[in-house]
Amino acid sequence: MQVSIASAQGVGNANEDGVFVSPTGAVVLDGLSAPSDLPMGCVHGTPWFVRQLGTRLINLIGDNTMALRETLRTAIAEVNDLHRGTCALEQEAVPASTIAMIRERDAVVDYLVLSDNVLVLDLGNEGIQTVADKRVEEVAGEEMRAALQGPTGTPEHAARVSALVAVQRRLRNGPGGYWVAATDPAAADEAITGTIELAKVRQAALLTDGASRLVDSFGALTWGQLLDLLRAEGPAALIARTREAELADPLGERWPRFKQSDDATAAYVRIGQPVP
Repeated sequence: MQVSIASAQGVGNANEDGVFVSPTGAVVLDGLSAPSDLPMGCVHGTPWFVRQLGTRLINLIGDNTMALRETLRTAIAEVNDLHRGTCALEQEAVPASTIAMIRERDAVVDYLVLSDNVLVLDLGNEGIQTVADKRVEEVAGEEMRAALQGPTGTPEHAARVSALVAVQRRLRNGPGGYWVAATDPAAADEAITGTIELAKVRQAALLTDGASRLVDSFGALTWGQLLDLLRAEGPAALIARTREAELADPLGERWPRFKQSDDATAAYVRIGQPVP
């Protein structure tokens, strides 16, 4: 497995994404932003949570006897132990993150996706397969439509985004809602997982939604073109191309979104011989 990575901060005080790599695995996380006008039951913050969770995941997936859901369940429980005594874990307002993982194991590739990170798999003659968990788009529809109304960067827009996040927090990790990695280890049971023969996988990409938006939000590329760009120029070029598109539409008039530019992280994976 050969992995190349890039990550860039969007609008905000810190990059809340994370990417972690080992010789046989890759983990990409996207921390959920917490608007400053909403309460937070954790003193550590989202970037800390992403670092702690990602570090544990990349260590745990090296154990081929452990299923990926179990690695996520274990990692969440271990990070919970770091919170205890300082943070109110029973509150809705705790750090959370999306997850995408891939692992080479013997003659197969395992993957796990939780929430709206995107995994893109090039399966050669079988075509390109994408894996994403879009349940977050199925809840709080009224608030989401309001939050996508521009122009971005205004106090009014920020207030609508905060209203959306407040509703989403109540719907996280429960029946009828959507699932993310936060403080409930049972969220791991809701992740999308799969196993593919190693020989079928030519290349793959693990993307936060800030790095996938040229395809799934802007429609400026196909998934095949995105993989071509990653192969030829690398993940940093994908992010640069994304920033160019965002700057061409700074107010979100052409492509409505929650912020002008989001944190963007991409891991490009080649398995076996280089793709021609």
